[in-house]
Amino acid sequence: MRRLSLSGRLALLFAACTAVVSLLAGVLFSRASEAHFIELDQQLLEGKLIALRSALQDVSSATDFPRHQPRLQDELSHQPDLALRIGSASGEIWFDTLPPLPAPLPTNAGVHSLDLSGNAYRVYNTALVPGQAGSPQLTLVLDITHHQHFLQRMQHLIWLTVGLSALATALLGAWAARSGLRPLRRMSTVAAGVSASSLTQRLPAEQMPAELAELASSFNAMLERLDESFQRLSAFSADIAHELRTPLSNLLTHTQVTLTRPRPIEDYREALHSNLEELQWMAQLVNDMLYLAKADHGLLAPRREMLDLAQETDMLLEFYGPLAEDVQVSLSREGNAHLAGDRSMLRRALSNLLDNALRFTPATGSIKVQISDQLQGLQLSIENSGEGIAKEVLPRLFDRFYRADPARREGSSEHAGLGLAITQSIVRAHGGQIRCESGPGWTRFVIELPKKG
Repeated sequence: MRRLSLSGRLALLFAACTAVVSLLAGVLFSRASEAHFIELDQQLLEGKLIALRSALQDVSSATDFPRHQPRLQDELSHQPDLALRIGSASGEIWFDTLPPLPAPLPTNAGVHSLDLSGNAYRVYNTALVPGQAGSPQLTLVLDITHHQHFLQRMQHLIWLTVGLSALATALLGAWAARSGLRPLRRMSTVAAGVSASSLTQRLPAEQMPAELAELASSFNAMLERLDESFQRLSAFSADIAHELRTPLSNLLTHTQVTLTRPRPIEDYREALHSNLEELQWMAQLVNDMLYLAKADHGLLAPRREMLDLAQETDMLLEFYGPLAEDVQVSLSREGNAHLAGDRSMLRRALSNLLDNALRFTPATGSIKVQISDQLQGLQLSIENSGEGIAKEVLPRLFDRFYRADPARREGSSEHAGLGLAITQSIVRAHGGQIRCESGPGWTRFVIELPKKG
């Protein structure tokens, strides 16, 4: 079953609201009209009662009634829809102009409403002389059938008005809702046109209604993120092919040259050793890519154990010490802190940063590791001297396969441009952040980690 559209829902809502309001207004008007007619009838009956009492003021028994009857008839002739019954206190009827009625009249004093055989009456029972014992009783009956017909016609008109108002409001509401929801249809059109090859469309947020401007801005931001993600994915795929092309080409060429003619066993062994180096580098590249893929899907689950960061850093500095001595670079560490984290993952992250620092630190330069235990968490920085990094390069340092050196070697088995990306994934897996700061003559990588992962 097809769901009702938003325009249809709004139109039905408008129609229902209009119908309810019209119905309530009609009911209130009908009740007010009915009360007004009752008040008018009561005023009419009371006015006639005054005239009748004046005409019958000397009547106290049946013998006194005949001489007052002509004046009484004259009073009744002015009100053809009014009937009168006069009787004694004991119930004897002296005068009666009532039409034959199928049911007895109310006997209680006061004004009563009566519906009989499709006709409506207002009945008024009272004494001729109020407060006098044994006073003759008057019963005035006013035919109000025309009032009831008016009220019925008015009720029919109310129902007709309610129906027509609901219908008109539904049609106008549907038109208004369709016009008001035009920006949503525009968003739907843009969303339908979005594909991997077309992510440049944007919604004019400044032309949207205030209620949809924020949604349009969020939609444009989403398209911006998707566009950036697809561009990075495309660049990532191109980088993978770029990195694998050279070693594969080397393997093919070396193998083809080796097989062009028979060679001594040592030549074949040397060729296999050469190919093994390329294959090992390719295997490492694939492993790094799988590692990053796991990080992207939140599958890196660090083991938690208490680590002495100073001890872990000193072990790495000792490992890189001989290499630093060869290039005349000094290594140092300051501060200490303890952290619950994964030993192997953090060692890999720090090793990547130290290796990166050694490659870009000139001779007689220095690399300083600073560990500080702060109130909000731990901070570890690795700073090296040397040429600074341009500001436009800093945002891309942690991109995969990115190398700041434009003269990079394609397919180099030493550095594929994944070290910083892996380091960032490890830091984020521990709930931390990493950033790079640089200036003339220095570069610093800062890692901020929570004390408890």
